[in-house]
Parts: sequence; structure tokens; C-alpha cells
Amino acid sequence: MKLKPLHDNIIVKQFEEEKVTKSGIIIPDTSKGEKPQQGEIIAVGKGRVNEKGELKPLEVKVGDKILFSKYSPTEIKIDSEEYLVMRESDVLAVIE
Repeated sequence: MKLKPLHDNIIVKQFEEEKVTKSGIIIPDTSKGEKPQQGEIIAVGKGRVNEKGELKPLEVKVGDKILFSKYSPTEIKIDSEEYLVMRESDVLAVIE
């Protein structure tokens, strides 16, 4: 199934929490915290229409790795895969 977000919505695949730290320490399942607020953009809408009726394209694009606000995304599950749907304004930064 393909998803096509509307307006200024984006679809994000959230990164999984690392199970091994950079120093090589393995994190057991029992001590895992919340998932990181980072992910990769899978799909983007066409943009937002401003007051003049002009389409303003999104600044983010498919493939961008982003940081996003903790409480803003809507979680969805399609074909046993979990995704997040959010507005472009919920993106805090693009990871370069």
C-alpha cells in the first residue's frame, strides 16, 4: 500500500533505538527508554496554500533525516510497518 500525504503533511519512518552504544555496550531490552525523536522522511505532500492562494512547497524532501517534536506525530501501522504522520511545522531540524 502506498501513502500520499496531503497538503503540508509528511510521513516518517522512525529510527529504532540503538541496542549497542558507540563504545560497544549492549543495552538490554528491560532498560530501553522511549524511541528517539528522529526518523527518515518517506513521503511528503505538495505543500501549503497561503492566503493568496499560492502553493508554498515544503522545505523538507523524501530521504531527509529529521528531528521532530515529541507529542505531535500521529502513529499509524500499515502492512505491519509503523509510520508517523506529522506536519512540516513539527520538524525541528534536518540532520546533515
